[in-house]
Amino acid sequence: MFKSRIDKNPHGYYFVAPFFISFIIFGLGPILYSFYLSFTDWSGFNDPSFVGWANYARLIQDKLFYKSIGNTLIIWIFSIIPQLTIALTLALILNEKFIRGRHLFHAIFYFPNIITPITLGVMFALMFDWQTGSINKLLEAIGLINDPVYWLNDPWLARIIVALVMMFQNFGFNMLVFLAGLQTIPQDLYEAAEIDGASKFQTAIKITIPLIRPVLIFTLITSVIGGLQIFDAPLMLGKGPGNSTLTMIMNLYEAAFVRYDYGYGSAIAYGAFVVIAIATVITFMIPGVRKKKEA
Repeated sequence: MFKSRIDKNPHGYYFVAPFFISFIIFGLGPILYSFYLSFTDWSGFNDPSFVGWANYARLIQDKLFYKSIGNTLIIWIFSIIPQLTIALTLALILNEKFIRGRHLFHAIFYFPNIITPITLGVMFALMFDWQTGSINKLLEAIGLINDPVYWLNDPWLARIIVALVMMFQNFGFNMLVFLAGLQTIPQDLYEAAEIDGASKFQTAIKITIPLIRPVLIFTLITSVIGGLQIFDAPLMLGKGPGNSTLTMIMNLYEAAFVRYDYGYGSAIAYGAFVVIAIATVITFMIPGVRKKKEA
């Protein structure tokens, strides 16, 4: 009787070790250290002094923190609705075989995603500049406005511009994710629907959308997590009138790296983490996102 035995080869651990070592040093270490700093008063130039829950008590009473949460949510909502709508529409169109040059369009629409948010923020700031911006020049040329519009001086317009930056950067990535989901749908279903006389709209509603449900859920959740961490674009566009475009991460940045209040900045970081976690949980509670267990 032969007994088969598989020897465990330890060499595999050597290949994965660099990742875990770098994560502990550059990821887990700073996370734990910032958690410690959230209980201290530290300016970066002296020794941290322990203050207990004082930073979190200050955070709960900080109106600017709540304003930054509201700004972040408003900007995210203004961004995510057109972003996913455009991405899904383009994915449905480019999934059709009769479209020529589909791969070229894939590259063109994905290109904004590889541009840094800082660059996009500067670009949109120049475009919407009230004196020399191309948007005002264009609107004046076609006669829609007589005088330049100070876009970034209006709280809601400033938020919409920041949302446009987010939408412009991320719709191409979401389009490719939707395309990947569309290409997993068996063509037999579409052929059967065509034989039954279903229109393109009926096919999209009855077949395509239900079958790419997991992709839609993935895109929605990642959009929530990423959208609530927006920082670069609003930083380049400014905080807006009355801090109207001040986001949670911008508030963290200003507390820690502008005012050198690292203890309170760390508390803001964990406050933002709680907000993002709650938003993610709420996303899972949306009807249809979480499948009900079948009896």
